[in-house]
Amino acid sequence: MKKILIANRGEIALRVMKSAREMNIKTVAIYSEADRNAPFVRYADEAVCVGPPPSSQSYLQGDKIIEICKQLHVDGIHPGYGFLSENADFARKVRAADITFIGPSPESMDKMGDKLSAKATAKSFNVPMIPGSEGAISDLEEAIHVAREVGFPLLIKASAGGGGKGMRLVEKESEIEEQMKLAISEAISAFGDGAVFIEKYASGPRHIEVQLLADNHGNCVYLFERECSIQRRHQKLIEEAPSSILSPELRAKMGQCAVDVAKACQYSGAGTVEFLVDDQLNFYFLEMNTRLQVEHPVSEMITGLDLVKEQIKVARNEKLSFTQADLKINGHALEVRVCAEDPLNNFLPDIGKLWVYKTPSGVGVRVDDGFEEGMDIPIYYDPMIAKLIVHAETREAAIAKMIRAIDDYKIVGVETTLEFCKFVLNHPAFTSGKFDTGFIKNYFTPDLLNSDGIIPDEVVALAAVSLFEGTKTQQSTATTAQLSVKKSKWRSNR
Repeated sequence: MKKILIANRGEIALRVMKSAREMNIKTVAIYSEADRNAPFVRYADEAVCVGPPPSSQSYLQGDKIIEICKQLHVDGIHPGYGFLSENADFARKVRAADITFIGPSPESMDKMGDKLSAKATAKSFNVPMIPGSEGAISDLEEAIHVAREVGFPLLIKASAGGGGKGMRLVEKESEIEEQMKLAISEAISAFGDGAVFIEKYASGPRHIEVQLLADNHGNCVYLFERECSIQRRHQKLIEEAPSSILSPELRAKMGQCAVDVAKACQYSGAGTVEFLVDDQLNFYFLEMNTRLQVEHPVSEMITGLDLVKEQIKVARNEKLSFTQADLKINGHALEVRVCAEDPLNNFLPDIGKLWVYKTPSGVGVRVDDGFEEGMDIPIYYDPMIAKLIVHAETREAAIAKMIRAIDDYKIVGVETTLEFCKFVLNHPAFTSGKFDTGFIKNYFTPDLLNSDGIIPDEVVALAAVSLFEGTKTQQSTATTAQLSVKKSKWRSNR
């Protein structure tokens, strides 16, 4: 494999290119007109404009991308994440064009990329399952019948895709019709597939996922787990590895379940099996992501492996060079997603120009980004600017290092999630490890976020008492220490 095309943009395109360059592999970038001046375009050995800004006219143009590969004599395509990364039909077309798809086979993607098929596969290996519908639901009466059996609250979820798209929370029967229509519409828009299913909503869950690597020779290992419970709108904002709540025995049990699921579909390459873990440490299969995850750097930091290089090696039909027994957890890693969103306005995107953009540095600090000072944040794509990752010997040291790195990250021009992430890192619920996917609902209101991302002493005291008593701090309690700090839209995140 001498030349690969990266069918993606931004930070993940640049990240793949750097690993490829270290392997002496030439890279080809595709870009939309909106990304013409982006760093990943300049970094590539070759770059081709693939269309106008909307992704449907550029990064999702699979046939056009394959034609570019033929013209430039490309050996392989790395899809990154999002866009075409889990599109089995695209993977088939790539294979038919005699180009290597750097990812799992389309057959594996069919089986595991569809959540209903994945659940059936996991169930056959006796992996614990969350109660829900057996298949796709399109009829309202059927949805109501299943909902009454499952009980409220529940989730209506898109069968295809992920990232929280096509997912709606339903708390009572009268909401089913509206939320089902919204879920189907969003699923069609995001994935071109309106199939949805119903699943019981597990209150107070942890979202923990297991990173896998498998080759084409029957070898499969798990690279431990990532804790991904700090979320907004079912999308992750802070991830860490390893999780603070898993014992070695539970880690091994979940890891083996993930390996069993991968082997059941003859999986190869990098993939992730996601689980929900309740407050009694019971775990339930959620889904499998048949691609590289946004949060893969924390797994790289604790294992010393480059997952992109491993993907390329598997695509070249090489065997894994290590076994499960060779893998050890080294220290602790944290990742925060630096998104152009306003935490004071329900995390809505905040598009604008990066008038000042200075990234942190230091031992154990890594920034995966795709922007430079002076660039505009495009309105057409996900608002993530960068991923800030740190590694240290202990969880406590990693938290301290991340807080310092956030302080050193300077962004002027758009609101970002940096201050919110610092709020989380300082919060007793997070530092104690006693949190779940309801962190924002339970602990955060915009008025608690002051200009330095520091939690007021009154809130720290109240939260500490609540955690000691084994209860959750409610918003009504938190708001007793409200702040009325007015924010300027144009400021430095510190």
